[in-house]
Amino acid sequence: MIPLPAGCRVWIATGHTDMRRGMQGLALQVQEQLKRDPHAGDLYIFRGRRGDLAKILWHDGVGLSLYANDLASYCVVLVVAG
Repeated sequence: MIPLPAGCRVWIATGHTDMRRGMQGLALQVQEQLKRDPHAGDLYIFRGRRGDLAKILWHDGVGLSLYANDLASYCVVLVVAG
């Protein structure tokens, strides 16, 4: 469980992300594609092509953290309005 501070925004990246990317690669994707600062304290969620892996990028004020979760054992449905 990640204890999120009040006012923290959660950004979900649409589309598929290359799950081989690490912390620096995902931070660069946040800067270039989302035009956001990955060190601002917001939470960024990425998913792989198969949908069985999610990565979360978060700067907690001390340093950048990368969390990974295998979603194969969960039932997750992402709905994109558009």
